Amino acid sequence: MVGYKKWGAYKERDVFLYQLENEKGMRVGLTNFGCAVTEIRYKGIDVALGYEQRDGYINQSCYLGVVVGRYANRIKNARFTLNGSEYTVGKNLGNHHLHGGFKGFDKVLWEIDTVDEVHNAVRFSYMSKDGEEGYPGNLMVKVTYSLNEDCALKIEYEAETDRATIVNLANHTYFNLSGHEAGTVENHRVKIFSNYFLENDRECVPTGKLLPVSGTPFDFHEFHRIGERIGWDDIQLKNGGGYDHNYVLDYQADDIERLAAEAVSDDTGIQMQVYTTMPGIQFYSGNSLNESSNCKDGAVYERRCGFCLETQFYPDAVHHPEFPQPVLLPGQRYHHTTNYRFI
Repeated sequence: MVGYKKWGAYKERDVFLYQLENEKGMRVGLTNFGCAVTEIRYKGIDVALGYEQRDGYINQSCYLGVVVGRYANRIKNARFTLNGSEYTVGKNLGNHHLHGGFKGFDKVLWEIDTVDEVHNAVRFSYMSKDGEEGYPGNLMVKVTYSLNEDCALKIEYEAETDRATIVNLANHTYFNLSGHEAGTVENHRVKIFSNYFLENDRECVPTGKLLPVSGTPFDFHEFHRIGERIGWDDIQLKNGGGYDHNYVLDYQADDIERLAAEAVSDDTGIQMQVYTTMPGIQFYSGNSLNESSNCKDGAVYERRCGFCLETQFYPDAVHHPEFPQPVLLPGQRYHHTTNYRFI
């Protein structure tokens, strides 16, 4: 079932709030501002951090629930070279570029492309013009959210360009499986199906080196609590202020989803599985989260009150040709899917 209502306006255009609901009572809220997930209610518990009103999404700096792009995560020194031309993008993180720049996809009003009652889905679209935030090419982006009866929220990303460009789209929902207002997630247990993670420098930009997780606090082959080893004397944890690292997944470039990660709250018994077609997953333990204005139910989201599992290309991949590349050419179709399944 798909419902919707107007949720105010932005620059004289309507903002909408959509709601997907399955027969098991699971509910997902969506808005076309920032193409954001505003709510994930499972077994009566809202497990996604978000804002009470539209203005929260317009004014936020924490990326709660939004789609980030053109390039999710970091680009070193906010520049890259493609086909012999150098491009400079917004320096919105010190000397670096983060999540699409000063006005990325999280800060724009998307079009409502399709409302599909049969498949319990909504598709949003956005035309990113040539030169926006410094990126080349007119890029047409489509993101489809759908909710099935297995309680899986599927996100399908598509894009086409008229000029060579780079694309890396991701959803930035912060999860708290104990309830969005429940406080710290350090007691959550997490499993990540990866043997390697990307080494970061002091500014959380990948060095290009893949580090084995074995014998480190980054080994989540078995369930470990987020807070169990987060305070260890480890240079990578210090660089990120906790976990803020991209894990290397079993990537075959074949559009087949594979299980990437799991998380569980012992307080509620809610478990989440993450399936994706992408080569990397960013595990972020909410180290810089600090949001107290306009949050749902009067909640205050302090440090580590939510965690992210963002499926994506590796950060700064454009500077590391040995990484899977995020380059999109005219005539090609960018496409990937991610499923967040709740048990």
